[in-house]
Amino acid sequence: MTKEKKDHILLILILGLLTTVGPFSIDMYLPAFSDIAQDMDTNISRVPLTLSSFFIGLAVGQLIYGPILERFGRKKPIYTGMLIYVLASIACALSSSLEEMIVYRFFQALGSCAGLVSARAIVRDLFKGKKVAKIFSTLIMVVAISPIIAPTAGGLLNAQFGWRSIFIVLGIMSILILIGAIFILPETKSSDKGYSLNLISVFRTYFKVIKHPSFIINAMTGAIAYSGLYAYLSGSPELYMDVLGLTEQQYGWIFALIATGLITATQLNNRFLRKRDMDHIIKLALAAQGFVGLILMGYTLFMEPDLIVNTTLIFSFLFFLGFIFPNASALSLEPMGHVAGNASALMGSLQMLVGAGASALVGLFDSNAYVPMTIVMGFCPLLALGLFMYGHQRIIPEYVKQNS
Repeated sequence: MTKEKKDHILLILILGLLTTVGPFSIDMYLPAFSDIAQDMDTNISRVPLTLSSFFIGLAVGQLIYGPILERFGRKKPIYTGMLIYVLASIACALSSSLEEMIVYRFFQALGSCAGLVSARAIVRDLFKGKKVAKIFSTLIMVVAISPIIAPTAGGLLNAQFGWRSIFIVLGIMSILILIGAIFILPETKSSDKGYSLNLISVFRTYFKVIKHPSFIINAMTGAIAYSGLYAYLSGSPELYMDVLGLTEQQYGWIFALIATGLITATQLNNRFLRKRDMDHIIKLALAAQGFVGLILMGYTLFMEPDLIVNTTLIFSFLFFLGFIFPNASALSLEPMGHVAGNASALMGSLQMLVGAGASALVGLFDSNAYVPMTIVMGFCPLLALGLFMYGHQRIIPEYVKQNS
């Protein structure tokens, strides 16, 4: 293997690890929901509110880091974000009430999204066209490994040392990833002292990005489709542990099994990109995901939950998501090279806001949270497909015609 090839693999690995900080923060403590609820004397259905605050923190934080990346480059914001993350992780471990934890999870998210935004911006700095979608597929594969490792590891930590140990381990992991980023990541954009951080200027830049039809249509398509995953994250602990009676460890294994569908799809996506356009893949995948989502919703509303049936349908749902998100992300950022940092931040923020809404909707119910989970999973792909089709057939062509 040549040195160039090794450097490329290390680069993708570190970028992938930076993007896993957020998913690990989501997935690793899921098996501990029951123990957190018991320790804090609250209902398990309220614990997903800590997920919602995390998603909101990711949405807000990415908007903050977007202009910071343009002003200070790609690497320095990572250092600041990781420091915030470590301190917030310790605070989560020391929380004495659910309300405290909800606040600290917000700040934990603020720290974690620095690496997330930077990684996407670096990819857009270094690569072009379909290559961006292929790199995003690889990054999503690395991210998708977290649901395989994180819940199982979180379940073991919770069983041996209690749920607070999960957040201590998350802090230690972020320190190790930061060290790798310092020594391996290149600086792909130098500091720009002329870039204004004035709020009016920042909002103008964001407005310029969001009014570009190709960006907003593709970004919202990916965000709406992805929100089904966030609904699953919020409702699955109750479905599998409370309703179906699985242990924390068994839930971790089921969670890992379902995640393999997403991993498999992201790698198949790279093969399909050799022969198919990104928009064609998205349309087919959204239609298939919507079909599966409706079956899952109907089964949940009219039948008793079943381990094999529910797991098979959720596995299929996430499988098709693996074809949607990397391509939608690449299409969103494709025309945004001159403001890649801001576009990356805004895309991620939209995703998290929609995801937070889906998570909060599931978490508002005192019981049977898995029912609204499947309703969200049933309707979101269809809404995303309608937006994508209308945007690519009517709005984007009209914009191109007016600006040609």
